[in-house]
Amino acid sequence: MRTSESPATPTVVKTDAQWRNELSPAEYQVLRQAGTERPYTGEYWDSTQEGVYECRACGAELFTSKEKFSSHCGWPSFFAPLADGTVRYIHDNSMGMQRVEVRCSACESHLGHLFEGEGYDTPTDERFCINSVSLKLREGTQELSPEAP
Repeated sequence: MRTSESPATPTVVKTDAQWRNELSPAEYQVLRQAGTERPYTGEYWDSTQEGVYECRACGAELFTSKEKFSSHCGWPSFFAPLADGTVRYIHDNSMGMQRVEVRCSACESHLGHLFEGEGYDTPTDERFCINSVSLKLREGTQELSPEAP
């Protein structure tokens, strides 16, 4: 099970007041308070558009449509992040389950959860179950910005 409990040093640091000012209430609830949007309601759960998925809070590039697959769970699902180090893994024992929380490495925003070994027909046998509200799709070819890893 992937985890990286040691604290990362986020490159985007803002006060709670700044986050509240910049994010919508729904974005703040998911990204900064580790909430979850209802399944089948998010903008990207069934999207097939090509592009790069960025963190809605800070713009960091996290996933591409090449790694997105339809898991029929109601949230966007990916079998891998864009690159090592773009997301951070945290043990999550909430809600009576043992899960792995996925956060943006750049700003520490909550993205969703990682589920492993559930028999997904993917190259990694993993499902990154990510809230649509935590993502922003930059449509088009999947070219990364020059700053991307």
